[in-house]
Order: sequence, then C-alpha cells, then structure tokens
Amino acid sequence: MESYETIKVTFSDSISDIEKIFADPELSWGVSSLKEWIDGYESSRFTQIAENTAIITSEYNMDCVKEWLLKTYFTKTVKIQEIN
Repeated sequence: MESYETIKVTFSDSISDIEKIFADPELSWGVSSLKEWIDGYESSRFTQIAENTAIITSEYNMDCVKEWLLKTYFTKTVKIQEIN
C-alpha cells in the first residue's frame, strides 16, 4: 500500500495572481486553475489554505509536482515544506 506525501507550498505571489496565467490558452495546459492542474495528476490534491499558501498531497506523483512547481516561470519563489 502506497502512502501519501504531503507538502505545504508557499508562493511569493498570491495564488489568485498566479492563476492569471491560466487565462492564456497557449500557456494553460488545458486547465483553468492551479488547483485543476495539480488535481490533474492522478492521486494528487491541491487545497488552498491562505492567499499564497496551499497543501498538496500525492500518492505517487509528488516528485513531478515538486519539479514543476520549482521550475515554473510564473512565480518568483516557491517554498516547499515536507509535512509528515
């Protein structure tokens, strides 16, 4: 049985500002929000808990999610904190 990984993600920008990128069809990867993009990874869930903070859980895609968050070009800084 797999166990879920949980991270707390703090963005330098507000999530609502980050989500403006999803208004551009060429940059949005076919989704309309950051939550929809994260939730699109099988077994992954995005829960916003503050203006610029979210909890993400994933059963087996967390490495991909973290890599995308750290390499993305639409936010200046992303802080990822592992939660046990």
